[in-house]
Amino acid sequence: MTLQDIGLKLISHVYWHQKPEFMLPSDSYSCWTMFAVEQGRFHYTIGTESGEAGFGDLVLCPPHHAFQRQMLEPLSFHFLQFVGVTEPFTSKEQGWSGKLKVIDTDRLRSDYRYLRQFDGRDEAFMLLKQHMVIDMLRLVMLEQGEHEGKSGQSDELMVEVRRILTEQAYERLSMQELAEQFMLTPVQLTRRFRKAFGVTPSEFLNEVRLTRARHLLEGTTLKLDEIAAQCGYENGFYLSRVFSKNTGMPPSVYRSLYRV
Repeated sequence: MTLQDIGLKLISHVYWHQKPEFMLPSDSYSCWTMFAVEQGRFHYTIGTESGEAGFGDLVLCPPHHAFQRQMLEPLSFHFLQFVGVTEPFTSKEQGWSGKLKVIDTDRLRSDYRYLRQFDGRDEAFMLLKQHMVIDMLRLVMLEQGEHEGKSGQSDELMVEVRRILTEQAYERLSMQELAEQFMLTPVQLTRRFRKAFGVTPSEFLNEVRLTRARHLLEGTTLKLDEIAAQCGYENGFYLSRVFSKNTGMPPSVYRSLYRV
């Protein structure tokens, strides 16, 4: 499974602020359900897993599973429901139910802020919210990949490759030349990097670049060619194609939503 493999259709989003109690101590749903906590704590049981969740936790319940919950503190959270259209939501892959921990809480706060900001229910707003949910799950995948790489046998060579990709992400980068720099073939580089971090070098690089592109679209009036130049893409046309493929909307639509 790769970052691009995450496919879902968001069907419902409700934000609850300082909810004192759950109306039902247990429920099951016909679709995937996620509690994304901003503030407060609650106890949950899903299948054989139980525990406490608070800020930085995404609690994910598969369809037709009992979701037991008990309030420990007044809870501010996003109640999200979606249909999975690709793995891991269409398979029985381990690790994609129960509590998912997010380490990069700054980015998580940003996603939460935009989920609250865009409270419309038309298709454009739902697409934007869907992108935020996918971004949160991609973040979990990236961090799980890093953890797996660190918990197994350390591949110092791939750590160095990741450092170069991060530092030179906004420049022209050739995977062929990068592989040769470490006396590897491109195929060997891809396999070792995926084993270490759970994503390919190209996927990692693309995620870094698109994160900057999103920030520039949100906070500046730069033209698309100018943004492309600052993010390591050849031109605005190519950036638009990559952006649309990964977010489900062209840059112009994304930018307009942030200027409502």
